[in-house]
Amino acid sequence: MIPKRVLITGASGLIGTKLTEMLIAEGFQVVHLGRSKKQGVVPSFTWDVNRGVMDAEALTGVDAIIHLAGAGIADKPWTENRKQEIRDSRTRSTRLLFDLLKKSNHTVKTFVSASAIGYYGFEGGETVFAEDSKPGSDFLASVVNDWETEINHIQELNIRTAKIRIGIVLSEKGGALKEMANPVRWGVGAPLGSGQQYMSWIHIDDLCRMFVYAMKKEHLQGAYNGVGPLWVSNKELTKAIAKALKKPLWLPPVPGFVLKLMLGEMADLVLKGSKVSGEKIAQAGFTYHYPDLDGALTNLLSEPK
Repeated sequence: MIPKRVLITGASGLIGTKLTEMLIAEGFQVVHLGRSKKQGVVPSFTWDVNRGVMDAEALTGVDAIIHLAGAGIADKPWTENRKQEIRDSRTRSTRLLFDLLKKSNHTVKTFVSASAIGYYGFEGGETVFAEDSKPGSDFLASVVNDWETEINHIQELNIRTAKIRIGIVLSEKGGALKEMANPVRWGVGAPLGSGQQYMSWIHIDDLCRMFVYAMKKEHLQGAYNGVGPLWVSNKELTKAIAKALKKPLWLPPVPGFVLKLMLGEMADLVLKGSKVSGEKIAQAGFTYHYPDLDGALTNLLSEPK
């Protein structure tokens, strides 16, 4: 049975905003759950993850939950407090949903949660990671592993559960693409570090379609990599952005030590990467609208006619 009423957590972010638009366009009833009540066409409910409370009526009539909530990993420097916030915002929010679902009389049949390809760690080299690969050992890998442990508990409630391990999301409205495209527009774009680190990317439309697909298809459960079919190097992505914007690239790569000085441990987000396979979701019947990088960037970066 295809869900009719969908609750989205973390809906104010880049992915949640696009996903809400997509679901409404398809005729779904959408409700939001967040830290503050929003005014708009979508009903909005609140929760306080730190206090472990939420509006119980948020679940009224809900068939499916799409769980996107979590503090942005690149929004602030990685102090010890911030790292704890990154972890807690994911694990505690998922645990809160589990607790409420366990004790309430609800109608939820499907739970689709965000996860991240950070699960595999940053030291992949030429290894191609699939969903059954072992988790990495760095900070983000440990966060995602803890997060998925909490997600997996939802299955104990006889709720079909799927996890989308999100890669580098390409969107014209924010995220990695905006941070990379702006310097290129200004004539100061350059690859980062060696430029050889792999970037497993996906167009935001395809990612949101993947969440909808996982929600609709009852045979989907467990982990799926939210990446496109073709990874590229940082250098290749930078060149492709310059091509789409019709701008030259003339500066040498930004040295890794400079980024380390500027960003500290968080520099790993841009200096390291991994090859992550999208084969499992494709084998499950999902088709990409933007499987190649040039087509994705043309769609996202072309000036409106």
